[in-house]
Amino acid sequence: MHTDLPVLSASVGEGPVTIVLHAHIDVVPGRPEQFSPWQEGGFLWGRGAYDMKGATAAMLAVMSDLQELGSRLPVKVRLLVVPDEEADDDRDEWGTERLVERGHLGDFVICGEPTDMYVGVQAKGVLDLRVDVAGRSAHSATPWLGTNAILRAIDVYEELLRLPFVGESSEFYERASVSLSRIAAGDRLNKVPDHCTMDIDIRHLPEQDIERIRTEIATVRGCSIREIARRPPIQVPTDNPYVELLLGAIDSASGRPVECVGRDGTNDGFHFIERGIPSVEFGPVGSGHHGPEEKVEIESLRRYRAALRQFIAEVCVRRDDLTGVTRIHGLDRHRDHDATTGVATLRER
Repeated sequence: MHTDLPVLSASVGEGPVTIVLHAHIDVVPGRPEQFSPWQEGGFLWGRGAYDMKGATAAMLAVMSDLQELGSRLPVKVRLLVVPDEEADDDRDEWGTERLVERGHLGDFVICGEPTDMYVGVQAKGVLDLRVDVAGRSAHSATPWLGTNAILRAIDVYEELLRLPFVGESSEFYERASVSLSRIAAGDRLNKVPDHCTMDIDIRHLPEQDIERIRTEIATVRGCSIREIARRPPIQVPTDNPYVELLLGAIDSASGRPVECVGRDGTNDGFHFIERGIPSVEFGPVGSGHHGPEEKVEIESLRRYRAALRQFIAEVCVRRDDLTGVTRIHGLDRHRDHDATTGVATLRER
């Protein structure tokens, strides 16, 4: 990793089944005042309150609750906390990746990402692109003598938006997404820019084949495209026995039926999915994550804590039936280099 920030692994109990509670403590940038939290209208406001300090605090409280049982807890509950889930730099290793590789695994993972008490059984895949567009410089007083790279880049972006995969839908999603996240061009005000670079964040549907998406992207002309990051999608069957137990526990704690949903964002659960371990998102109620008015509902944190405790209690009762349901496997560490995009990807055995 490029950071000396620590990762945390703590566990309580022992038995044939291990439940993993996964949290991250890093946040995206915010306004200075967002880092001094306050309570108002039944909410805790501040950067990271919803994504995901509220869930992290509830998970810590659950671990404290379970600690009282100690060795009498007939399953293992493992809490993993990482400092780099929100990072967007190109690093060699991630906190969750390191924990997984060192054997901090389980039979079922709950990532405390913000879901408003729903269960996220799918998450879109990530394909981040760097797009370079060339133009022709000229004096800005006579722009018709040059070719503006920014304007050409806009045409390229609009062509990406028209690719077939972008308009497709599925059971949990209305569409994929293509977001122009960063753009850099021009070195003088009085000069037509002859180069433009765009960073494009694509979130594709779990059912969409990544090679087909790459083939479609390769049809875009007038630019050079390379992949700078990739995260596979997440899919967990809704009839997975752990998912069914979690839904029942949430129903009991909240007093209302709960649905399975698809999540537009991604999460660290894919590190477990790659090892055959089902991983879902489940978090408290709130709004505004990554935005200027982030908040989490305080009462929902109590329901969230109760739902986690109820779920673990149900797993204890059903531990014999659940033993062996999850089949953990390894990864082939051979890295396949894609000649078209230049991205290195991991292939499962």
